[in-house]
Amino acid sequence: MNEPITTTQHSATDSSTDDNVNLPLITVVMPCFNAEAYLQEAVECVFKQSYPRVELIVVDDGSHDSSYQLLLQLADKHPGLQVLQQVNAGPYPARNRALAQAKGELIAFLDADDYWASDCLSTLYHSLLESDADLSYCGWQNVVEGGENGPAYIPPAYEDDDIFVAFLKGCPWPIHAALTKRCLIEQAGGFSTRCFSSMDYDFWLRLSAISQHIVRTPEVLAFYRWHNEGQISSIKWRQVIDALQVKTDFIAAQPKLLSHLIPAQLDDVTRGFISEQAYDAFWKRDLVSAQKLFRALMRNGYWKKSDLKYILLSLLPPPFFRRLVRLMGS
Repeated sequence: MNEPITTTQHSATDSSTDDNVNLPLITVVMPCFNAEAYLQEAVECVFKQSYPRVELIVVDDGSHDSSYQLLLQLADKHPGLQVLQQVNAGPYPARNRALAQAKGELIAFLDADDYWASDCLSTLYHSLLESDADLSYCGWQNVVEGGENGPAYIPPAYEDDDIFVAFLKGCPWPIHAALTKRCLIEQAGGFSTRCFSSMDYDFWLRLSAISQHIVRTPEVLAFYRWHNEGQISSIKWRQVIDALQVKTDFIAAQPKLLSHLIPAQLDDVTRGFISEQAYDAFWKRDLVSAQKLFRALMRNGYWKKSDLKYILLSLLPPPFFRRLVRLMGS
């Protein structure tokens, strides 16, 4: 990949001065479903970016609240905001629809309940430019409603090591913590709509197969709002099973790229991943997820003698499993 960034001529929110007219346009893609409580903050954070050439495409995914009406009001205020509407189909079809309308040479993703630091796009762009990379990524922080925020996190410099080993362990960054060349996304064919809870992960894995020219921006610039209601990431067992399928599919599709990895490494990031996540759910007393994941561990045949008591427990009917675990714990 590694194609140079060229000058674009789109107007968007362009405040076009002599200093910024040659900057490439960044298209921000935002799906929206029942997000009226956070939507204005998310939209405003895009148009308050220090980077001067931004367009925002929001796809209202069949919201039942006032999100669409609010978007129309915000579009009157921000000429660079394009609002689309569709029957509810989920965030990934919504993102694909926005990508089809994108004019920018660079693409960033932001969900309607998340936000960025004001210099996020500018910082990611300059990292991309200076390194002649195809994708730049940054650190992030989970913002927890009614609780304590997660620690600020800066990921490792994946480009300094084996990208595929790192990426196969888990999703490298959340959807809004990267800036990507549009040509890379087009070559990948946008988002898949299978394995629904792990499509961000699937997306970054497939992009990594096209280009490994990535660069870390070691700053916390993206903020993920955790409110645990209707979030795809809140159902742990489904996320783990979907992530396993995504990993398995990627390994099958890229034998040449992964030929340097020995079978034990691939087992560790696939079937071993289930074991790790099953115990994590068990000790955190997410017993619904723990039971489903121990059963998945049995089906995949990747278990040891020490796992047997947990697997046998998981074969009980769910109410008995949860009751017995709680009795054991007390």
